[in-house]
Amino acid sequence: MNLEKHIENIQKYDVPVIVTLNSFITDTEAEYAYIKKFCEDSGCEFALSEVWAKGGEGGVALAEKVLHTLEHRPGNFHVLYPDDMSLKDKIHTIAAEIYGADGVSYTPAASKALKNIEDMGFKNLPVCMAKTQYSLSDDQTKLGRPTGFTINVRDAYVSAGAGFVVALTGSIMTMPGLPRKPAAEGIDVDSEGKITGLF
Repeated sequence: MNLEKHIENIQKYDVPVIVTLNSFITDTEAEYAYIKKFCEDSGCEFALSEVWAKGGEGGVALAEKVLHTLEHRPGNFHVLYPDDMSLKDKIHTIAAEIYGADGVSYTPAASKALKNIEDMGFKNLPVCMAKTQYSLSDDQTKLGRPTGFTINVRDAYVSAGAGFVVALTGSIMTMPGLPRKPAAEGIDVDSEGKITGLF
């Protein structure tokens, strides 16, 4: 279950976790109760957000939960790897600890790029993994909490100004994300020149 893995991932940093569920009119009390119990059983707080229906007033419960957590559950934040770890070891740590991968494979281009980045003196930068948002793996068809997979790094580059190294995985492209169905498909102009579908 993705929620379970996301909670575990945040807990790896030794900080308190609050899960919020955006409430919609189609949701049921049983669904709210299930998620709340699941979160509490996982050692984290839960708050229902009703901003969709009530605007700012619907976010008060979440704000109060955040304030209460900050006051009563102090964190002991730490990072997952030291700065002086090799870039490949940093990538492996992220793949194993955050995604649950069994390992990491590198194309020759990726291995060469990572070596060049380290040779240029950027070894101590943190790593940003560029991968699909649809899966914990780099394969968007592996939904939920996949197991038995390898993260495939095909290239890497340094974003020196931003202060991190980017590892490109799978078939990901580093451009602004677009929805599966572009909004343009819902835009039309009728015979009188009236435009519909714009938001």
